[in-house]
Amino acid sequence: MTNTKIAVIGGSGIYDIDGLEGAEWVTVETPWGPPSDKLLTGTLAGVGMVFLPRHGRGHVHTPTSVPYRANIDALKRLGCTDVISVSACGSFREEMAPGDFVIVDQFIDRTTSREKSFFGTGCVAHVSVAHPTCPRLGDACETAARDAGISVHRGGTYLAMEGPQFSTLAESKMYRTSWGADVIGMTNMPEAKLAREAELCYASVAMITDYDSWHPDHGEVDVTQIIKTLMGNANMGRALVSRLPGLLGSDRAPCPHGCDRALEYAILTQPEARDAGMVAKLDAVAGRVLS
Repeated sequence: MTNTKIAVIGGSGIYDIDGLEGAEWVTVETPWGPPSDKLLTGTLAGVGMVFLPRHGRGHVHTPTSVPYRANIDALKRLGCTDVISVSACGSFREEMAPGDFVIVDQFIDRTTSREKSFFGTGCVAHVSVAHPTCPRLGDACETAARDAGISVHRGGTYLAMEGPQFSTLAESKMYRTSWGADVIGMTNMPEAKLAREAELCYASVAMITDYDSWHPDHGEVDVTQIIKTLMGNANMGRALVSRLPGLLGSDRAPCPHGCDRALEYAILTQPEARDAGMVAKLDAVAGRVLS
């Protein structure tokens, strides 16, 4: 049994956590460069919390320039056990309306310009992301959302696009009909893959701001309308986060789905062939199996 420490990666519109006790912004150095910003640490209802603004305070990082590896490494170094990703997204489903939340459980990765793994030449690993989110955390997020009076949908496929531009009409129609995606965003990949490599339980809460460009009654994405919806979503997102410590508790048992043991048989490079420099960089995310 270990202590629960909940990390919240806040997307557009969410830049802190309300009510943190002993709140302090701390600098974390990683082998992958600096994270998006300092990290806000503290406790909430007796449970350790860490908040990281994905785009940095003031929104300085594009979806592509977010330092995903440094962010996940920093959370691991601070002892986080569970990661809740909160992000804005568009919807491909009529019933998933602006203002609703979706507890994502699958991804389609269409990003092309991001480093997607901690591992590489000198230390090769292949981690399964067949089921990229943690059902236990998803349960907690769904319960927290319903308790907060949020209209929430359990389960959905998130298409991660490179951005920063929004979809063309043709792309939006293809993602919705041919590919079967439910929501679209720009930031959950490679974040979810890296969290799995770091043996962190990960849940994605997608906050819907618009209908992308497929909807005949809504037309193209209107940034002004997105920002208006975003502000309301941010308040509900904070309400959801505030309920998580009470649901997850302070004592942390091993993940029943094995998220915290994802590297058990993933590293293929034999110990004598591993690059010492690469192994040193992996001290936080993979130290459990490399030590």
